[in-house]
Amino acid sequence: MDQDIIFQVQQSFKQLLPIADKVGPIFYARLFETHPDLRSMFAQDIEPQAKKLVQMLALVVNSLHKLDAILPAVQELARRHKTYGVVEAHYPMVGETLIWTLEQGLDDAFTPQVEHAWVTAFDALSSVMITAAREPVAER
Repeated sequence: MDQDIIFQVQQSFKQLLPIADKVGPIFYARLFETHPDLRSMFAQDIEPQAKKLVQMLALVVNSLHKLDAILPAVQELARRHKTYGVVEAHYPMVGETLIWTLEQGLDDAFTPQVEHAWVTAFDALSSVMITAAREPVAER
């Protein structure tokens, strides 16, 4: 990921901070609307998970400039998600929902450049997660 991608992602995420408490619920409402089959993977009360999502996004976004430092945590997150039933096909669903959520939250600030940056960042991170989830347990 180049510096412009990181800058676009970090700057646009800062613009979401005033509505951070709404980002998670908007994301999950959309995810369950477009992929209702995923609802059963989550607790009935989605609020704690919505908060965790925004916290994890903040951690990753703020660490993009030192990606090597967070890759082990990202890989472990993928392994943990696999135990919850997450499969490779879920990653594009989450990516589409994230981009849609960002578009809603950023409104006019969601420019083609910002969209490209987020798609690039998500693709890079989800690739790392998919690879980690594919590893046989013995390699971990």
